[in-house]
Amino acid sequence: MGRERNTEERIEPVLEPTPDDTDEFGLRVTDADRASPSRAQRSRKAASSRGSSKGRGKAARGKSGRGRSRKPVTFGAYLRRIAYWGAIACIWGFVALGGIVAYFGAELPRITSWTVPDRPPNVRIVSADGELIANRGDTGGEAVRLADLPNYLPQAIVAAEDRRFYSHFGLDPIGMTRALIAVARAGAAVQGASTITQQLARHLFLTQEKTVERKIQEAILAVWLEARYSKDEILEMYLNRVYFGAGAYGVDAAARRYFGKPAASVTLTEAAMLAGLLPAPSRYAPTVNREVAEERAQLVVSLMLRDGYITEREASLAMSVEVTPRREMAGGSGRYVADWVMDLLPGFVGRYGEDIIVDTTIDLGIQAEAAAAVEAGLAQHGAEYDVSQAALVAMDPNGAVKALVGGRDYSESQFNRAVTAERQPGSAFKPFVYLAALEAGLTPETVRVDAPVTIGNWSPENYTEQYRGPVTLMTALSNSLNTVAAQLAHEVGPARVVEVAHRLGIASDLAPNPSIALGTSEVNLLELTGAFAPFANGGNGVIPHVIRRIRTVDGDVLYERRGSGSGQVIWPEQLGMMNYMLRQTLESGTAQRATIEGWQAGGKTGTSQNWRDAWFVGFTAHLVAGIWFGNDDGSPTERATGGALSASVWHDFMAKAHEGVTPEDLPGNYIYQDPNAFSPYAQPPQMVQGYPPGYEGQQGYPPGGYPQGYPQGAYPPQGYPQGYPQGYPAENGQPVPPMVVGAGGPLPPGAVGYPPPQPQPQRPGFFRRLFGLD
Repeated sequence: MGRERNTEERIEPVLEPTPDDTDEFGLRVTDADRASPSRAQRSRKAASSRGSSKGRGKAARGKSGRGRSRKPVTFGAYLRRIAYWGAIACIWGFVALGGIVAYFGAELPRITSWTVPDRPPNVRIVSADGELIANRGDTGGEAVRLADLPNYLPQAIVAAEDRRFYSHFGLDPIGMTRALIAVARAGAAVQGASTITQQLARHLFLTQEKTVERKIQEAILAVWLEARYSKDEILEMYLNRVYFGAGAYGVDAAARRYFGKPAASVTLTEAAMLAGLLPAPSRYAPTVNREVAEERAQLVVSLMLRDGYITEREASLAMSVEVTPRREMAGGSGRYVADWVMDLLPGFVGRYGEDIIVDTTIDLGIQAEAAAAVEAGLAQHGAEYDVSQAALVAMDPNGAVKALVGGRDYSESQFNRAVTAERQPGSAFKPFVYLAALEAGLTPETVRVDAPVTIGNWSPENYTEQYRGPVTLMTALSNSLNTVAAQLAHEVGPARVVEVAHRLGIASDLAPNPSIALGTSEVNLLELTGAFAPFANGGNGVIPHVIRRIRTVDGDVLYERRGSGSGQVIWPEQLGMMNYMLRQTLESGTAQRATIEGWQAGGKTGTSQNWRDAWFVGFTAHLVAGIWFGNDDGSPTERATGGALSASVWHDFMAKAHEGVTPEDLPGNYIYQDPNAFSPYAQPPQMVQGYPPGYEGQQGYPPGGYPQGYPQGAYPPQGYPQGYPQGYPAENGQPVPPMVVGAGGPLPPGAVGYPPPQPQPQRPGFFRRLFGLD
């Protein structure tokens, strides 16, 4: 029998010690020392593979049951990881930011060419007694030095706008972070983060548009400003250029605008109120909303206390003081004057590179009364007459403008209706027609028939559509009879009327047509008022002017007005006659509402077609003033007339402007003679000049010659004497004199069929003499 086979597992000899053995020499053999993996090693790998598929963190175990565990991650390790990745993010963030800055910075000029632009020159416009009317120029304010201001004024600005101004480098990271948090919480921009330096950079170099590009460029420029200028220099530039509202750029302009004083004189409370304006000038202006302005001022005072600029006692006192802001004249009328001055300025001094002062002829007292009268007139009568705008010009008899109101409210419309707007003056133009007639030989006693009349294809009618029959020129002018004015213009010729108007100062083009008698050619209020000035000053032409002198802030005179107007434009005899007739307009005619107690005054009402424009221009020996009411779009009013609306407001203004002034009579001393007292055969002073004796029998003038005993060349003022040759039919038993214009009827002197009048010598035209052409 053979030997039995052993079925038990073969035991390999191992050198590993038993658990009880000790390998004192470290010569133990492990699986890693084997040439091929042992069964146990293969088992551990398989177990490790199974463990990894079941989840992280399970250690593979061998046959012996022993395994390795992963060390736990400590808090310090987390911090190290955050710091590491944070550093990486910052590096990439700085790279990205640098790229953005480089991209938008490339739009700026080369840094070597950067320079702070010179502050644009300011024009300080002052009244006749040196009071500020307005500042004009790109900044609208005068430059001030930081050292000249009270300490609390710049401190208030810093506390309100940029409390860390003296510690940051142009950008305020803390302020930016605070603003970002506020934006995140509110979901909208509720807090600004621009420093004073950034705001200055924006004012100096950039626009106000809110874009990422502008903000980045603003930051770049702010850092450059901080590197180039000291903090005080930056703050001084800021105070002189920042906008405070109401057209005031710079702290000095703002102080004068809101408080009527220079910035060096403001109180602590006023300084706080100015600082409170900056975030929203139109909302926080004390002239707009006084309560809100006071709340803002108290907030600024508390910020100054917080930052240690003032003591608690000073803060308490400042909060208890009531500030009374200086209000503009009604409607901001002074700004119409300032705009007009700026339009005229280049013609006097050309370009100017430094601050200048313009001394004007404006009287702020009269200016205030003019503005108040316009505002009150529109408030009381605007709805009644459906008028929305008005303008007023007042000047002394020599043409120096004392007040000018260009419209109802400057903030709503900057269009100057006193200087720029041209409109039909209506009957306010008639004085030039009557002066032309007087210069042709007529007098206030001359009679014309107020009746329907036709000249060519034109048939003018009276405003009342009623007719008075034979009337004197005095009655016709004072009652503004259109038919008589049309006849006079036809007699002397429209071209003669235009020449007279231009000689007295009308500069606008005038059409020499028959309707010129009723003011159908457009003029502006300034020139029309100036053309009435010769009636007030003795017959001398004037040039309306507002600029008296122009000088630098150092006192160098750049321009000073010398001389007057254009000399004699109305002869004394005709001046007396005209002033007598124009006085009757106020005493018994269409402008009785304009009468000023204790003063001789003359003037003329005017209403254009369809009641579009209502005018009154009048004068005393002290002041000449014109006023206009109407609508900008030329729409008809509700029958507003110069004799009702305009004359009433003119009276209110002139009564105030003449308070405290000693009354004077108007020039000229004409004594009116009642035409009814003349003998029909007497020699009344109504012969039309140029028709001397000797025309009897010629062309039928007078028809059949003069009656026996009637003076040669005389023109009867009323009816014709008994026995007057037939040829002029009678109406209702009354003789009809030769003054009805029209085909088939009797013709007046100068009409077709009669020798034209010989023109009397006249002085050269207004503008020809003004510019030395004659």
